[in-house]
Amino acid sequence: MSKTATAPKKKKETAIDWKEIALKMLISRAMDDLEENKLVPEKKVLYQFSARGHELGQLILAHHLDKPKDSASAYYRSRPLMIGLGLSVEDALSAPLTRSGGYSDGRDIGVVCNMPKSDRGCVVLPMAGDVGAQYTPAVGWAQSIEYHAKTLKNKEYRDSIAAILGGDASVATNGFWSALTIATTQKLPVLFYIEDNGYGISVTSEYQTPGKNIAENLASFKNLDIWDGSGTNPEEAFELLKAGTDHVRSRKGPALVRLTVPRLNGHSYQDNQAYKDEKLLKKEQANDPLKAVQKMFSKKEWEALQSEAQKTVDEAVKAALNRPQPDASKVKKFVFSEADEVQDIGGLRPSNPTFPATSEKPNPDKRRINIGEAINLALDYELKTNPKVLVFGEDVGMKGGVHAVTMGLQTKYGSDRVFDTSLSEEGIIGRAVGMAYAGLMPVAEIQFRKYADPAMEQLNNCGTTRWRTANRFAAPIVVRMPGGFAKVGDPWHSVTNEVMFAHAIGWQVAFPSNAQDAVGLIRSAMRSDNPTMFFEHRNLNDNRYARRPYPGDEFVVPFGKANLLKEGTDMTLVTWGAMCEACEGAVEETGISADVIDLRTIMPWDKEAVLNSIKKTNRCLIVHEDAMTAGFGAEIAAVLASEGFNYLDAPVERIAMPDIPLPHNVPLMESVVPNAERIAEKMKEILAF
Repeated sequence: MSKTATAPKKKKETAIDWKEIALKMLISRAMDDLEENKLVPEKKVLYQFSARGHELGQLILAHHLDKPKDSASAYYRSRPLMIGLGLSVEDALSAPLTRSGGYSDGRDIGVVCNMPKSDRGCVVLPMAGDVGAQYTPAVGWAQSIEYHAKTLKNKEYRDSIAAILGGDASVATNGFWSALTIATTQKLPVLFYIEDNGYGISVTSEYQTPGKNIAENLASFKNLDIWDGSGTNPEEAFELLKAGTDHVRSRKGPALVRLTVPRLNGHSYQDNQAYKDEKLLKKEQANDPLKAVQKMFSKKEWEALQSEAQKTVDEAVKAALNRPQPDASKVKKFVFSEADEVQDIGGLRPSNPTFPATSEKPNPDKRRINIGEAINLALDYELKTNPKVLVFGEDVGMKGGVHAVTMGLQTKYGSDRVFDTSLSEEGIIGRAVGMAYAGLMPVAEIQFRKYADPAMEQLNNCGTTRWRTANRFAAPIVVRMPGGFAKVGDPWHSVTNEVMFAHAIGWQVAFPSNAQDAVGLIRSAMRSDNPTMFFEHRNLNDNRYARRPYPGDEFVVPFGKANLLKEGTDMTLVTWGAMCEACEGAVEETGISADVIDLRTIMPWDKEAVLNSIKKTNRCLIVHEDAMTAGFGAEIAAVLASEGFNYLDAPVERIAMPDIPLPHNVPLMESVVPNAERIAEKMKEILAF
């Protein structure tokens, strides 16, 4: 049963250097003053979020995050935490000034923080600009702490914890509740630190949680201990945060510490807080934690600290302004992994892994298997040869997945490596991202493409992590995602929409059409240094067309390398996934001599293979199941119009789904899904042009 605790009534000595806390509070205030009074009005800082009133608890928390594999997952008001963990004031100012260095080398907003290494040992995970997005990756890191320590026997992770900072408004988000569910059901070493200032910009706390107090509302939450009190009283704040971190560090389960703090400035520089009455503003100023800390020092000591803080900030801003602007010639770097530059944190590559031998040439055995069996065998081999591979999602454990792809893997490898999750796609993907940060290779399953929608925040942020952090962090994960029509269709289970992920920055996208390629592509994905979206078409899972001999444990398919299914001279058909069968059927039906190109991956896609083919055939038809408008076929057609125009004797044509969801009624579905007959008709039209 959870409990709510308050700070001890009796005052006692606290094991913390209050002089250091005071100095860093004053540095934070001086930085806010500088930005608000000079740098923002001069338009040298474009986004400014004051930390006034929030500093004390963050600096105390930083004091407690001192293990080498501790992590903190922060938000936009967390600069005091960063200073407390050892971020230089020059770097802290360089970020909002968008100068070289800082958190992102000028690529992201100056408060969107990260830190691969800190003076105290703690890693600050990449923050996102979305409220609530900080929660689930931290839970993934926490689960990785336990996996590294218990399964991989890595002593460096022993006693480490994950701390998550959030404001009171963030407790209403999908990410908070998903992380809370995972942490409490799995009893993970997670500290939720909620800074409650009573406002989400102008919206008061009763709109975020009933009664305005998340600690009271969670008092009966199982496997969660709660501490609730003031973030403006130094001794009380210390005792509450110490109690929370000690509880988590001693493996008694997750904890939540809620501290009330005043927000002494507006949400951001532009916010004048006109929605607050004068009485409240005066009350908040009187409750300034800096005043409480000042009482711990003599007037002379305080003036000396103020002078030191101001000098530190003055010197730092001068140095920051003298830094060069980021190099514009490098702005396109780090969308994907760079061959000659390894990220500091995330994925397998920083540990310099050695993988088993690979070959692009299949070594087929007698087993003729379907795609589901193929993926199962590939997962099995990677689990066996790489202890950092983890497979998880809804129903992937004893049930073996709703498509039976993970059947038997949990029995073979145990529930710490192949495990079920709560019904939260945000939690599945966010957890995978945190695991990737911790050096693991997570293979997450989303049961159907449409079900990924609640996780889009985490999916998009995962893809941009490397670029946003200027290669400090990366999150190579594999997301297995079935979709497409089967014997029937519907608007929920049958969506493909693969173009969305081709457009999502930083993602590789694979869409195999047969069992052999499924093995080679998912193996490449699990050894890749980039995140991969791996589509599994429902109609191909146990389709006779897609069956192939198992290509062997060494077989890989490089991303961006198409496969020529049929060779001809009169036309080029470009396709992928389930449409490969339809295109091959159309060629056989018409007798037209045609190249049929299975792209296999659409990000990257094999532009060279397609251009080389149309140089020979001079005609092209693109076929895909995704909707017509802005489908990936439009990208291919645009490239051919630009780079292959001189070789074309007819317009580039497309066959795709009309711009409607897939119908459930079978005749309705069959009337709109591209098939061999409609492809054959279009081929004849193109040839007759």
